[in-house]
Amino acid sequence: MSQTQPKPRYRGVFPVVPTIFDERGALDLEGQKRCIDFMIDAGSEGLAILANFSEQFLLADEERERLTPLILDHVAGRVPVIVTTTHPSGRICAERSRRAQEVGAAMVMVMPPYHGATIRFGEAAIHDFYRTVSDAIRIPIMIQDAPVAGTPLPATLLARMAREIEQVAYFKIEVPFAANKLREVIALGGAAIEGPWDGEEAITLMADLEAGATGSMTGGGYPDGIRQVTDAWFAGDREAAAAAYQRWLPLINYENRQCGLLAAKVLMREGGVIACDAPRAPLPPLHPATRAGLIEVARRTDPLVLRWGR
Repeated sequence: MSQTQPKPRYRGVFPVVPTIFDERGALDLEGQKRCIDFMIDAGSEGLAILANFSEQFLLADEERERLTPLILDHVAGRVPVIVTTTHPSGRICAERSRRAQEVGAAMVMVMPPYHGATIRFGEAAIHDFYRTVSDAIRIPIMIQDAPVAGTPLPATLLARMAREIEQVAYFKIEVPFAANKLREVIALGGAAIEGPWDGEEAITLMADLEAGATGSMTGGGYPDGIRQVTDAWFAGDREAAAAAYQRWLPLINYENRQCGLLAAKVLMREGGVIACDAPRAPLPPLHPATRAGLIEVARRTDPLVLRWGR
């Protein structure tokens, strides 16, 4: 097998789409559509839906089934969409993935099987789990290697699954020392590693690009800013990429360390994209001082989100 990394089908900035709720905590479908339109206008090269940053863990199955076709219909092929189909059961995850494929998903993103703080599964079970999902679909699987799962995914296992399981081709690495793991996965997997990506709101983006990342799954508030980094990088201008990263890093850091998944919705509400930035209970809203700090830091970079709806 060639050890040359293949040209990926999907590359670039694929931010996570937040789920938009109204003041009562119900789905705001019109707000969801405006959110999608803004994120595409802001330069997203693709979108990821129903991820952890979409509060997927607070959605009912019926809401997932309503949102997936609604979002894909509204995107209408403007950009590719990754649908998160994570579930501890391989059978249920496979069925979710098959339905996502049927309504137009370009890829599915799946965490390894786990439940709560203590229920974990060994490497053989994880391998079988992803094979079950792969056998049900014809689109790529992105394995999400995230601390929230609490499941160790050694680089050796990731590379082996890429070689042995047909649809396993993309990897979102957002564990500590992500760049080191990206290098190891790429070295071990060779041509089977189509898409080594990073996450974590781009907090390690430059190091991860240096390590070979070809995509980044960020928060949804300012894809126009992240594109300034990745466009320069993929054009071969390392210095311009580094300069753009330094410019946007205070906002990236504030999102990652102070706000988490609420940052995108707060920025969208401030810019008139959506009417309500509330999370779904029991998640608390941002403290007013934190909210003000986020907006102050964001204004220094003039992202489209603060102007799009005004």
